[in-house]
Amino acid sequence: MDTSQSMSGIEYIDSNNMIVVEGVSNSSNTESDSIRSDVNTFRPSNPEVASHSAGSSGAVTNKRPRKPIPTTPLAYVGFETHDPISSLQKFSSSFPPPFFLLQFNFFFTLCFAPMALADLNAATASTDFTISKLSYVSSSARLSYHRRLTFRHLRPSPSPAIRCSVTSDQIQAPVGIDPKPKPECFGVFCLTYDLKAEDETKSWKKMINVAVSGAAGMISNHLLFKLASGEVFGSDQPIALKLLGSERSFGALEGVAMELEDSLYPLLRSVSIGIDPYEVFQDVEWALLIGAKPRGPGMERADLLDINGQIFAEQGKALNAVASPNVKVMVVGNPCNTNALICLKNAPKIPAKNFHALTRLDENRAKCQLALRAGVFYDKVSNVTIWGNHSTTQVPDFLNAKIHGVPVPEVIRDRKWLEEEFTQMVQTRGGVLIKKWGRSSAASTAVSIVDAIRSLVTPTPEGDWFSTGVYTNGNPYGIAEDIVFSMPCRSNGDGDYEFVKDVIFDDYLRKKIKKSEDELLAEKKCVAHLTGEGIAVCDLPEDTMLPGEM
Repeated sequence: MDTSQSMSGIEYIDSNNMIVVEGVSNSSNTESDSIRSDVNTFRPSNPEVASHSAGSSGAVTNKRPRKPIPTTPLAYVGFETHDPISSLQKFSSSFPPPFFLLQFNFFFTLCFAPMALADLNAATASTDFTISKLSYVSSSARLSYHRRLTFRHLRPSPSPAIRCSVTSDQIQAPVGIDPKPKPECFGVFCLTYDLKAEDETKSWKKMINVAVSGAAGMISNHLLFKLASGEVFGSDQPIALKLLGSERSFGALEGVAMELEDSLYPLLRSVSIGIDPYEVFQDVEWALLIGAKPRGPGMERADLLDINGQIFAEQGKALNAVASPNVKVMVVGNPCNTNALICLKNAPKIPAKNFHALTRLDENRAKCQLALRAGVFYDKVSNVTIWGNHSTTQVPDFLNAKIHGVPVPEVIRDRKWLEEEFTQMVQTRGGVLIKKWGRSSAASTAVSIVDAIRSLVTPTPEGDWFSTGVYTNGNPYGIAEDIVFSMPCRSNGDGDYEFVKDVIFDDYLRKKIKKSEDELLAEKKCVAHLTGEGIAVCDLPEDTMLPGEM
């Protein structure tokens, strides 16, 4: 006969396989009364199932059918003994009916606990834990128990093994979820949506892979969430983000991925992080190359060209090896024109036309200044071009720009202001911002990257154009070939572009453009060792500054 001590008396199993609880009624023992009251409340009223009798001593006897021993095996778990069956009997019978849900829940937890999968050949190990106070509270009573249970990984024995009825390899993933972890994925993004199934019910486009270098930096911290939200490629475009960082920034890279994870963007289907461009750039269709070393105090421009040039030469090789053959590349890291040239020269499999140097921020700054001067909102300003290098030799073109569709010189008649003050404000705007704020322009740069991409993936409005630094081969403006130069372009929205032909020049504009062209030709000679064109010879016309340099 199995017996156990209960707080209300002695509990045992009689010859009729009934659970019997015998206790002593005591009017001064309120907790005992509560237990008895609670037991009577929850046990069946059928006299064959439960009987309540009191002798002269005030003893109370309660009977209930003994619960059947579960036939579903338990996973190698014993309770206080190496005999799993008898241990399970004692455990199952030791709780009154109010705890049947707790028993089931506890059994389910144990069945799937990692310890249940322990090797049968492992030495017997035991882990004690105490349920300090299991409580059930009803409207009239409170039932409390103190239990101490011991769990052991059992040695193999001739007796039938106790196992979970559902093994780990039988557990099915929810419909639409890929149960296989994806390599290099992060957090929740290791389980992505089944896009093929999604396509049957939604008119979403095929997912695109977008790589971002310098992903732990300030510019990326603004840009990544715009990409994930659908602001860049559209509200029906699922996206996978591949984030490239460095060993030093890897912790911050994980933090960025965690924030993306917590933002619950429905279009963001995958996030992966890494420090090897050959892994991160795998199959990417867009590569946004932001990461670059800033120019430090006393650093010559030639030194900056060499240091960052090596970064972009390596990234170009990686793109050439593993990216999509028609990948679009946007170079943001400075000096972005020559970095883009280095990158494309190291990726001969990718069309040179697919490489861009970001000059859209300069265009946005020029539009703002023209709008302020004319007293209009900046959406009334169009056809603004930035010619040349992303440096202080850049040329903001007011000659072809329009306000309300009218040429700027006819709206702003102060030619001296346009040639001198306006041009200088655009060229040095980044440096002024640093003086004011103490840091470079990260948010507005991220916005300009969005603008630059959207100009390529959406059709250009009729009669307008946009600025981007592109490979000069085949240009109609007489600019030297084989450099990356900012020029006016239009797009049909397919990611490609064409040069604008209906532009006008005057002597002032041609002179300014020639100065920026000479600077880029000199930079090209400085990085000849990185483009496969021989020995580098640096003879820069002057040590010009980038718009964000001090």
